[in-house]
Amino acid sequence: MIKISSNTRAALLDQKLQRNLVHVLGKTVNARNAAVADVSNWEELREHARQVKTHTLSRLDHYLEELEDKIQEKGGRVIWAETPQQAIEFILDLAHRRQMNRVIKSKSMLTEEIHLNQALERAGINPIETDLGEYIVQLAGETPSHIIAPALHKSREEIADLFVEKVGMPATEDVVEITATARRILRDHFLTSQIGITGANFAVAETGTIVVVENEGNARLTVSAPEIHVALMGIEKVIPRQSDLPVFLKLLIRSATGQKITSYINFLTGPCRSDETDGPGEFYLVLIDNGRTQVLTDSYLRQTLACIRCGACQNVCPVYQRLGGHAYGSTYQGPIGAILTPQLGSVDEAPEHAFVSSLCGACYEVCPVKIEIPHILLKLREKTQTRINRRAAHLPLEKWGIQLWSWIMQSPARYQRLAMCIRMAQRIFWGGEELKFPLPPFKQWMEHRELPTLPAQSFRDLYQSGEQDG
Repeated sequence: MIKISSNTRAALLDQKLQRNLVHVLGKTVNARNAAVADVSNWEELREHARQVKTHTLSRLDHYLEELEDKIQEKGGRVIWAETPQQAIEFILDLAHRRQMNRVIKSKSMLTEEIHLNQALERAGINPIETDLGEYIVQLAGETPSHIIAPALHKSREEIADLFVEKVGMPATEDVVEITATARRILRDHFLTSQIGITGANFAVAETGTIVVVENEGNARLTVSAPEIHVALMGIEKVIPRQSDLPVFLKLLIRSATGQKITSYINFLTGPCRSDETDGPGEFYLVLIDNGRTQVLTDSYLRQTLACIRCGACQNVCPVYQRLGGHAYGSTYQGPIGAILTPQLGSVDEAPEHAFVSSLCGACYEVCPVKIEIPHILLKLREKTQTRINRRAAHLPLEKWGIQLWSWIMQSPARYQRLAMCIRMAQRIFWGGEELKFPLPPFKQWMEHRELPTLPAQSFRDLYQSGEQDG
């Protein structure tokens, strides 16, 4: 039995969060569906992307070496980091050797994964997030609650109050004024910071090109304004050829934001050339493993690394729609977080993640690279079963209950008799969608669940009587 966490309990009781999630996720899902409907060969593109990712992951060492060679040809340098600490140590050493203490960052979930901001702050370096959503959660002292929309969990009113408190903005709920305030503050950081840190959506092995997709222009300024550009990338983000890139961009952008194309797609190929007027004088690509090669060892589970971080699975997940991201207590949330988090670490470190799912399959249906998330969740649940069984020894009622349910479900007659008993019981104990007499263990179970009322007649009864349901 997986116990409900305090984060989950708090999310279920937070009515403001529930309203924000319904409002934002509903709009996002509708925009994604409309954008996908415009592409007649969408399923062909998904299949192509799946095949490219499958091939790339099977020869990852080859394409990473090719990528390194191309980047070095263009004047850049590649740093291999097996652990988060190695990546952090490189950045800190670079900053200290150059006596640089001003750093700006564009949106990067990988930097969240390795807790880069906290490490920089401990070293006396002040990192400034330049993506508006990331800047909001940084001001709030929080972590992103969504892969694409970090501040999705906050309402306009909450953001306005935050700006009044943290940056002294005059009280207003005008979105234009809030955005203008952030722009004025961040512009000073763009002009004075010495190191720019970005993530990477893709890296093309064939050309040594780093691709960063964005809508605000902050990533482009983060790359071009400071003297040094450091890009951090998980080793799985490489793709073989430039010709594959249009497919992945079409899939990513429409899945993530419902746009046909984002405002900016940055193609970065090393430091500034002599004939160029802007750009960094130095470029470093930090390739981070952090458990990814461990995931590669399983020929089935390795498809998890095909993820292109679009967030579409989060948007349609009924569990995420009720909880938001912070309830997961991990960097990656939603269905992709449920399969990625236990694998990057271990199942024992996140035993509950594989069970935070209804297994409805909506995540697979929208995944642009066709990751079989429900089946992977089942595999991870199998890995957790030994641990669950050990705990079940102390929970005989749960174990017996599961065995009884299994026995009932093996016989239509037993199932029919159970339904009859439930109909009798609901006349006595039900009160709408609540129990009239909530006894312990049902009281806690019903705290965040609705109990449906069975119809007076079952489908079997209606069918046998020849009645038609209008």
